[in-house]
Amino acid sequence: MKPEETKMATPDLKRLVIDSGFRGELDDSPVTIEAYSHDASLFEIKPKLVVFPRDSNDIETLVKFIAANKKTIPSLSLTARSAGTDMVGGAINDSIIVDFRKHFTEIEMVTRTYAVAQPGVLYRDFEPRTLQHGVLMPTFPASRDLASIGGMIANNSGGEKSLEFGKTKDFVNELKVVFSDGIERSVKPIHKTELDKIMAKDDFEGRVYRRVYELCENNYDSIKSATPKVSKNSMGYNLWDVWDRESGIFDLTKLIVGSEGTLGLVTDINFRLVPAKTHSGLLVLFLRDLDDLGELIPLVLAHHPATFESFDDQTLWLSIRFMPSFLRLLGVKRFVHLIISLIPDGLQLLRGIPKLILMVEFNGDNEEEVRNRIKALHSELKKQKARYEINGFEEDATEGKSEKFWVMRRQSFNLLRSKVKDKHTAPFIDDLVVSPEYLVDFLPKLRKIIVKYHLFATIAGHMGDGNFHIIPLMKLENKSERDTLVPAMKEVNDLVLSYHGSLSGEHNDGLVRGPWLEQQFGPDILRMFKEIKFIFDPDNIFNPHKKSDADWDYSFAHIREHF
Repeated sequence: MKPEETKMATPDLKRLVIDSGFRGELDDSPVTIEAYSHDASLFEIKPKLVVFPRDSNDIETLVKFIAANKKTIPSLSLTARSAGTDMVGGAINDSIIVDFRKHFTEIEMVTRTYAVAQPGVLYRDFEPRTLQHGVLMPTFPASRDLASIGGMIANNSGGEKSLEFGKTKDFVNELKVVFSDGIERSVKPIHKTELDKIMAKDDFEGRVYRRVYELCENNYDSIKSATPKVSKNSMGYNLWDVWDRESGIFDLTKLIVGSEGTLGLVTDINFRLVPAKTHSGLLVLFLRDLDDLGELIPLVLAHHPATFESFDDQTLWLSIRFMPSFLRLLGVKRFVHLIISLIPDGLQLLRGIPKLILMVEFNGDNEEEVRNRIKALHSELKKQKARYEINGFEEDATEGKSEKFWVMRRQSFNLLRSKVKDKHTAPFIDDLVVSPEYLVDFLPKLRKIIVKYHLFATIAGHMGDGNFHIIPLMKLENKSERDTLVPAMKEVNDLVLSYHGSLSGEHNDGLVRGPWLEQQFGPDILRMFKEIKFIFDPDNIFNPHKKSDADWDYSFAHIREHF
C-alpha cells in the first residue's frame, strides 16, 4: 500500500484549514483529488486537499497553519501548483496542493523595461501584454501556450531563446516570497552593505541571510568550481550565483528561482524585459548524416543566431501522422496555410528522411538584415559541405513561413501525450545537456542506448546549447517495460555525466532527477544543498521529496500504474 493511501490519523483536514482563518476555496472531492494527483510526469501521488488561496494573506495563513500543526501531524506540507505542466513530478504531493491558477492571475504592471505579475498568469496571456510595449520576457519554454510564469520561476525555465538570452533566473528583478515563518518578504539583489544590515537582524530573515551568506563565503571556491560546465542547468540549488565577492552582490532570487517551491511560496514576480525584434527568419537544414554535426555546429554558432533548434525523424513522422490534430490547434485558416507550406518539404522528403531537422533563427530590426544573415550562413555552409547534396536547405526570411517548423517543434510533446494509442509519455531522460562540441560523439551513443532498451522516443531540443528533450513512449502497465526505467536511466545519465553534462537544463529535478544530485555534484555540494533546504525550511513544510530531499525508492513507488 502506498503512503498516501493510509488514512491520516487527524481530525478533518479541511475543517482544520477553515478554522485557521483561510478565506479561499477548499476541495477534497474525489474528482479534484484525482485531477491533482498527477502533472505531465510519469508519477501519481494523491493529495489530501486542494486549496485555492485568494491572496498573500491566505498563503501566510496556510504556512502558519502547517508550522503550528507539523509536530502533531508530521505529514502536513504545501506544494505549489499553477498550470500543472511539470514533467518531473514537482507539482504533486500527498498533503495539501496550493493552486495559484484560480486567483493569482493578475498582470499588475507592464513597462518597456519590466513587468510585475502573479504566478498563476499563463505565459500566453503575459506575452501579448508585453508585446504591446514592444518588449518580451524571452525565457519561455516550448510549452509556452500551456505554462504559467510561476512554473517558469519554479523550474528556472529556458527554451528556444536561451541561446541568446539565458534562463529565467537572468530576468528576475524581484520576488515576493512567503517563507516558512509565514511572512511574505521581498527578495532582490542587494549589495554587501545592505546585506550586513539584514544579517544583523535577530529574526527569521536575518538568520536566513546570515546562514546562507556564511555557507557561500566559507565554501566560496568549492561552490564556484562546482558551477555546471554547460550553458544551462536546473539541477540542485543555484548556489554558485548567490554571492559574488568581486561585485559585492548577494542575490537570493538565484536560489528561489529553480527551487521547485521547496524554499518558500512565490506570490509576486518582477521580470526584466528586453526589446522584441520586429523581424525574424529561419534557415532549415535537413541533416541525413550525424557525422556532419561536428563541422556544422561551430559554423552555425559563429554566426550568433538567436536560436538553434532541432527535432528528429520520429518527431517529423509523428507530426505527419497526426496532422489532423493541428486543425484543432491552429484553426482552419492557419491549418490550410500549414498544409500548403509543407508541400515543398514533402518534395524534399522524397530524397530520404533526415535524421535531424535543424532550425537556425536570426532576428533583426528589418527584413533585409535578417535575410542577409541567413544568406551569409547558407553560403558558408554550401562552401564547407563536402556532400552538400545529402543535406537540404530552406531559406525563410519571414516569420510566417517558418511557422510549420515551430509548430512541429513546440507541439511534439503534446501530440505524444494525447495521440499514441497504447503507449504513454515517460519523461525520465527528458532534459539532458551536453556541450555542443561533444554532440557528434554523444548523440550516436545516446541512440544506441535508446535502441538497446527498445524505446520509441522522440528527440528534440536546443542544438545551440546541447540541451535535448528525449521523450520515450512506454506501456508502463507492463512489468517488462517498467523494469527498463532504472537501467535505461542509469546508462543515459552516466553517459551525460561522462561528458561533463547536466541531467537537467530546464525541467528541473522533481521526483525523477533529485535522487541523482550526488552523482551530478558530489557529496560535498549535496551536503550544502541539504543545508540550504534546512536553513529556509527546517520543518520540511514546502514540497517534500524533491531536490535534496528526493529518494529514488519513494519516486519509483509512485510511478503511475494507470494512464
